[in-house]
Amino acid sequence: MSNSKTLHVQLTDAEIRRNQAGAVRQLRDPRHPSLRFRYSTVDRAKGSWHVVVGKSWGKAGNYPDINAKAMLATLPTILARRSADPAAKSTATNWSTVGELLSWYLERMTRDRALSEKRKASAKSALKRHLQPRLGQLPLSGLNRPAIDRLLLMPMQERYALSFVRSVWGVLGVAVRQAYRLDLLAVNPLAGLEFTDFVRTKIKAKAARLHSDDVPGLLDLLAEQFDESPAACVLAGLMLCHGTRLGETRLARWKNVNTDTGKWFIPAADTKTKAAHTLPLTAQALALIERYRLVQQGRGYTGQFLFPGSSGQALSATKASTLFTHLAHGEWSSHDLRKVARTAWTDLGVDYMVGELLLNHAMKDLDQAYIHTSAEQLKRQALETWHAYLDQRGFEALHGETFTRQEGEALPGETMNNEASSVNQYPLPRRRFLGQGDTQATPNHQPGDGNE
Repeated sequence: MSNSKTLHVQLTDAEIRRNQAGAVRQLRDPRHPSLRFRYSTVDRAKGSWHVVVGKSWGKAGNYPDINAKAMLATLPTILARRSADPAAKSTATNWSTVGELLSWYLERMTRDRALSEKRKASAKSALKRHLQPRLGQLPLSGLNRPAIDRLLLMPMQERYALSFVRSVWGVLGVAVRQAYRLDLLAVNPLAGLEFTDFVRTKIKAKAARLHSDDVPGLLDLLAEQFDESPAACVLAGLMLCHGTRLGETRLARWKNVNTDTGKWFIPAADTKTKAAHTLPLTAQALALIERYRLVQQGRGYTGQFLFPGSSGQALSATKASTLFTHLAHGEWSSHDLRKVARTAWTDLGVDYMVGELLLNHAMKDLDQAYIHTSAEQLKRQALETWHAYLDQRGFEALHGETFTRQEGEALPGETMNNEASSVNQYPLPRRRFLGQGDTQATPNHQPGDGNE
């Protein structure tokens, strides 16, 4: 023993346990002079492994997570890595397969309160249905470009859309990077790899299934179905009116809808960008909300949510998607409402940045400079123009209000940006959707899934 705090022994689990009750701070093995074991100062049943090359220390892992046998087996690899690159990590792991890494990430991810339930569900599905079955038995040392291509990406792209394959690849990347950042992996085997290294085909944006010509028929459908399915029709109506996402719409609470000030507040926790969002409520939107409130009150509902689900909670993502499936008969999804609103705003002359503010898109630093005190008024003007446009195409039948134009009077927002944007400039034919007594169907249309 070189000093009272260091003991030279053959490192084994038994030797580590034997010295737990003493005052020894550190164990060294004459056979492996670069390896150190140090007892925890809080709990001597635990400790840490360190590899010393020259005067540079590197933590290899914790005991008993990594036992003596596993540490000694990994030591040659660590020393080779440190010899090639003195700055490399000394991390050792007790994982032997990719499946063990993925199981660790699944457990950690499900406990992460910073992740939305929707994101957790999506990642859990990718892990359990695709990554674990295809890569679970692969040795961790074999997680490389050829194996990923052969076992995961090529088989998946034969069966699934490339956008979905890319999302599964993304979950794998997050799991590996998280383990690497937490020093649970010595190297990131995916470092430098991109999805385009495996799949060169450009992924096209999903084509919109609602267009401006469809708006009159859509409004007719919502008005006709309101008495039978008020929640589904108002959910769709609010999304069409404001371009909101399904998640932030279905989570709306009555306390955040202020009919006195004409504002709808969406908390940061309910938005995809985790940024609080405020939307102006036009006279038409207020009328629709009030009509819906009377329906809820008539049915005896006094809860906090506009769209209640089960057990006193908001409508779930799965149930909301089911509502859209029944309403749209697979012809369009909830996200198509957001798309058609955004396109119409551009056609109506709404400023690009105002449109981005209405959609609550994440802003770049440069874009932030655009936001000033008049932003809320510009948002209101844009929505008044849009809702006046919708009134000319059947929206009145849904919200129940009547807005008449006096001689020489402009509709709200009609002179935005000092240019007339009369809704009469956009005559559109009424087109009824299939599924309401029609037998023809559009091929390859999938039910709305609520994904954003």
